[in-house]
Amino acid sequence: MRIVFIYLTVWLSILYSQIVYRVPIEGTIDLGLPPFIERSIQEAESNSADAIIFEINTFGGRVDAATQIKDAIMDSRVKTVAFINKRAISAGALISLSCEKIYMTGGATIGATTAVDMSGKKGSEKVISYMREEMAATAEKRGRSKDIARGMVDEELEFQKKVKREYITEDGEVDTIKTVNYFLILNGDTMYVNDIEGRKQGNLITLTTEQALKYRMADKTAETFDDVLDSLGLSGAFVYETGENWSESIVRFLTNPVVASLLTTFGFLGILFELQSPGWGVPGTVGLTCLILSLGASYIAELATMTDFLIIIAGLMFLILETLVIPGFGIPGIVGIVMILWGLYLLLLPDVPVGEEVLSQATTGLLIGILGGIAGLVILFKAMTRT
Repeated sequence: MRIVFIYLTVWLSILYSQIVYRVPIEGTIDLGLPPFIERSIQEAESNSADAIIFEINTFGGRVDAATQIKDAIMDSRVKTVAFINKRAISAGALISLSCEKIYMTGGATIGATTAVDMSGKKGSEKVISYMREEMAATAEKRGRSKDIARGMVDEELEFQKKVKREYITEDGEVDTIKTVNYFLILNGDTMYVNDIEGRKQGNLITLTTEQALKYRMADKTAETFDDVLDSLGLSGAFVYETGENWSESIVRFLTNPVVASLLTTFGFLGILFELQSPGWGVPGTVGLTCLILSLGASYIAELATMTDFLIIIAGLMFLILETLVIPGFGIPGIVGIVMILWGLYLLLLPDVPVGEEVLSQATTGLLIGILGGIAGLVILFKAMTRT
């Protein structure tokens, strides 16, 4: 299959003088998306593509997933272009700003990047600070306004204050009126905060297409993908449209919080059932398989670290020792369960600062596994007492 792909690439390079990769970024930004983006970029680099165009339409998603995608785009050796087709909100704005060029359709929006939980509650200052400077650094790297990027994340930013005195004559008298304006400085020009859609102190910055062009947060407008190609001088290029392969789809499915929690539950059930029976059999094999699927998917999605793996493997070794070598259930079994629980909890946490939502999801996933294991033990106990 690889040989066929190489021959196809050579044939396309001969037939077409230019190659463009079209990569969709739609829906929720989750941990299954970065592997697909990274593979697309690697293929584009291997095939000496002239540009990668990311067609973006998203309300955002996980900060850690967006950061992985941003890093992959920033490190790309191929020219990167964001085509915002409707919206790039929250994590989508960070991904868009990481591209060298940004095109927007008419009526599109970009911004509103503050970190919130599922209830809409604002994240902790630690998370907001991280995201604010991540946006600012990305914008600065691409020659865009750091201040606007920060304003997309934090509505509590303090801006410089300007006092303007206006003299109005009424009935022959001169009155002095004091007006306070908040403003940003962009490339030496005064940019009033009130000029930005909905942006007074206390509101996040969200830019329309027209405003994004005005403040140079976007480069050009384009209504269709072909318009983007024409603007880039790539109208005659071969367009390779990428999509998730089966393995990436599986990883995206397995890293879903609900699925990951179920795998954890079945993993514990299998191991706990195995502890109640002599030797090693089907329950233990099923349990290990579930844990391996969860660990493998998390590792591919770069959610798991080697430390997480070592802790969980050590815990499993203690349980196997308890099952096969030491009769009964004692200290090795307890230590093994504690280590597995701790490793699984670390497994559910990303490497970037997180808010209460992610911590809550990690705790919930772990509790589902524990409660499922307890329920399984109760069922097992009743079944054994009946026999």
